[in-house]
Amino acid sequence: MKTLDQHLAQYAAYHQDRRNVATHFVGIPLIILGIVFALSTVSFAVGESNITLAWIVSLAACIYYLKLNLSYGILMLVLLMGACAWGADVANMDHSLWIALAAFIVGWIFQFVGHIWEGRKPAFFDDLMGLLIGPLFVLYEFLLLLGLGKDLEAKVRSHMKA
Repeated sequence: MKTLDQHLAQYAAYHQDRRNVATHFVGIPLIILGIVFALSTVSFAVGESNITLAWIVSLAACIYYLKLNLSYGILMLVLLMGACAWGADVANMDHSLWIALAAFIVGWIFQFVGHIWEGRKPAFFDDLMGLLIGPLFVLYEFLLLLGLGKDLEAKVRSHMKA
């Protein structure tokens, strides 16, 4: 299994234009919210509680993220569980699937505009893991903006030079 820094280096190679990275700060969260909102409309009774498909899929993703890196996995767990809680509210709204679809489509528009500026196809065209790594990349870039994660950045850059 690749390490977090190896995944991020591979993903970052497709994202050298800062405008493209900026579009990902909007596009990827919207895509995730669109998926979570849609999956939140499907629920299963488990004893006295209802569990949504969004919780199940998000938990599965977080298990993978936790295996890659404990700190990033915990941060993604908090973010995705927050999205799932919001998704539960959206699922109770009229037109919830339209809201989910709108978020999903607008998110992809941002993604593809960024890649037009980049002049390069999205990473997932070459490796479907890019769909799972994209959210980690946005988190990584956000933490770098906050001045955090310099050790990880050095590892990512060393993989990109290799």
